[in-house]
Amino acid sequence: MPQARLRQTNLIALVSPERFRKIRELLEKRQTDLTLVMDNVNKPHNLAAIIRSCDAVGIHQVHAISYRSSIKTKQHTAAGASRWLKVHLNESFVPVGEKLRQSGMQILVAHYCPEAVNFRSIDYTRPTAIVMGEELKGPSQEALGLADNFIYIPMMGMVESLNVSVAAALILFEAQRQRQAAGLYDTRHFSDSDIERLLFEYTYPRLAAVLRDQGKPYPKLNENGAFTE
Repeated sequence: MPQARLRQTNLIALVSPERFRKIRELLEKRQTDLTLVMDNVNKPHNLAAIIRSCDAVGIHQVHAISYRSSIKTKQHTAAGASRWLKVHLNESFVPVGEKLRQSGMQILVAHYCPEAVNFRSIDYTRPTAIVMGEELKGPSQEALGLADNFIYIPMMGMVESLNVSVAAALILFEAQRQRQAAGLYDTRHFSDSDIERLLFEYTYPRLAAVLRDQGKPYPKLNENGAFTE
């Protein structure tokens, strides 16, 4: 599809070379073997804050679990507002947890109990799924049953717990610290074809959606993000 014809669709505004390079750099640092599961987290500001923290540490996709329609609506809204990472919506933790385990991830559930360990003692350079539970009730029984480890954040004051989005951020940035020290952000986790596909989808999301619906391939982009045809 020629560039002039693409312009006529009103679906694109050509990206600047600087922004295109920033998107490429983002994708090259994405950690595909690190994810977070929001297990019935239901407050919109917490959902949004956790998703922002996940993006900040380079997570590519996260999972939101809810068996209640009221929470599903909020999670769906938060997922739709997320431009830079994929949010998978699910009704039960079990199939998500089993799939993560089959992919080789350790499942870490943030939950204070006798078996729990300091969150900083975990090796986050391993493929890892971090589970954050509901604001008041904590993680579900299904999540507790599939945990490889329970982790907690040491508290020195009178409060017994942190806001779930704050706790998630602390754990995520410890994972980032370890992974950065190990050089994992210097190793590309995507294939060349995946980088090319995601670059187009992140740069021209509306046009990408139309082309997918039409079953058409994405146009090629040059090093500055402009169409080559």
